[in-house]
Amino acid sequence: MTEFTEILSHITWWMWVLIVLLIVAIRDIFFQKRHTISHNFPIIGHIRYLFESIGPEIRQYFVANNREELPFNRIERSWIYASAKKENNYEGFGTDRDIYAHQHIFINNAMMPFKIDKNHPNYLDKTFLPCAKVMGLHNKRKKPYRPASIINVSAMSFGSLSAKAVESLNKGVKMAHAYHNTGEGGLSPYHCNGGDVIFHFGTGYFGVRDENGDFSIEKLVDMVEKTPYIRAIEIKLSQGAKPGKGGVLPAAKITKEIANIRHVPLGKDVLSPPNHSAFSNVPEMLEFIEIIAEKTGLPVGIKAAIGKLDQWIELADLMLKTGKGPDFITIDGGEGGTGAAPPSFADHVSLPWVYGFSDVYKLFKDRNLTDRIVFIGSGKLGFPAKAAMAFAMGVDCINVAREAMMSIGCIQAQVCHTNRCPSGVATQSKWLQSGINIPLKSERLAQYFKTFRKELIEITHAAGYEHPCQFQMKDIDVNVDDHNLSEDLNKTYMYEKTAVPFNGIQALKSCGFLGGNHK
Repeated sequence: MTEFTEILSHITWWMWVLIVLLIVAIRDIFFQKRHTISHNFPIIGHIRYLFESIGPEIRQYFVANNREELPFNRIERSWIYASAKKENNYEGFGTDRDIYAHQHIFINNAMMPFKIDKNHPNYLDKTFLPCAKVMGLHNKRKKPYRPASIINVSAMSFGSLSAKAVESLNKGVKMAHAYHNTGEGGLSPYHCNGGDVIFHFGTGYFGVRDENGDFSIEKLVDMVEKTPYIRAIEIKLSQGAKPGKGGVLPAAKITKEIANIRHVPLGKDVLSPPNHSAFSNVPEMLEFIEIIAEKTGLPVGIKAAIGKLDQWIELADLMLKTGKGPDFITIDGGEGGTGAAPPSFADHVSLPWVYGFSDVYKLFKDRNLTDRIVFIGSGKLGFPAKAAMAFAMGVDCINVAREAMMSIGCIQAQVCHTNRCPSGVATQSKWLQSGINIPLKSERLAQYFKTFRKELIEITHAAGYEHPCQFQMKDIDVNVDDHNLSEDLNKTYMYEKTAVPFNGIQALKSCGFLGGNHK
């Protein structure tokens, strides 16, 4: 033993490196059969896998130019980061964007901008920008709700996001007077820090399911009664990442905390089927909405990615016939979002937001139903110019998911589905979460929202309006093709937006249904 120890003591560090490499080479050649590259090229082959694993980061920082990367390019990310930190988010020496590119947006400014006086709410608060419509007012819900912010946090579940990320978002929306959509993972303690909440559920009915996995109205009513900051209910029909596809929450990922929040058993895989069990057609869905609204008193809406329109036509016709229907509709873009999905779904199933929203909005406009509904847009709209376009097309609020994640530290590593998110935002790893400073990150989410609203207000005033709801489709041009380079939105999408009733920002500020802790 002494002689063996003596031999080891004479082995230098570089000899240890050679020994380790030799062991790896022997393993690659004689024992490892799964990877051809490392078998044929022992040791060196591992470098290939290393670079492949950090490919997104290499492209992000060293290869792609400022405007090239997807889903969010460097300029977009930098604007969010700077806005969230209250840093200089300007750019100098003119734009480096190709302003002649397809789908580029032009906002038509007025000769004389809108002028505010010293008593105007936006003179006193440059970030005050509530929704111009009230959820549930038309349908006479017991507790109508006017979102106090036109930008809000989209549906992202606890479980998909970390506990610290969810808590940061909720505390941030409270500071920004916005709302926080829970996602379909149930209402967690991390959603309960005083920010307005829209409770969202899908086909798994997590948090409001009985022992058989079916919807329980009793559990929903009990939750609403105990949680006064739940301001509305959203029923998910589909999402942009994977519309029409169910999902499985593996048993290995279900902690005791997640099991309690979602009302699911420990030790068993949990299925989110493609279809709802509470209803199977449009008339049944309409009745389901009315039952929930009656029992809870809250506005009730639906969320969907858009493809075929036949059932949307049926819904619009039934709303016209019965006078019933959802109080708000969230249209999700097929661009995908925080939800992990097969590339075949993320790339090809459902329409991009601009096409999906315009198709659905036209159906309701043709039946004079748009005044009843608060339209919410979701799909890479977390930038002031894109939001101006969305308002011109008919939205009343926007929801942001990935943009909100970036404001609290997400670096677009694109590993959300692996539980190895380096920023701690989309992981359940306690170690990776430990880097999230909740007070700091919540302030950054709030500051991003405030900066967004301030710049959108300034764009709105530049166009001659007081509130983004006043944007008309002729106020926005979009590049269509090389032969007819720029067209108004109304010519591009073949409809005119319905004018939204609006009596000034002060009237919105004085509204008794205004949310966001303004009272």
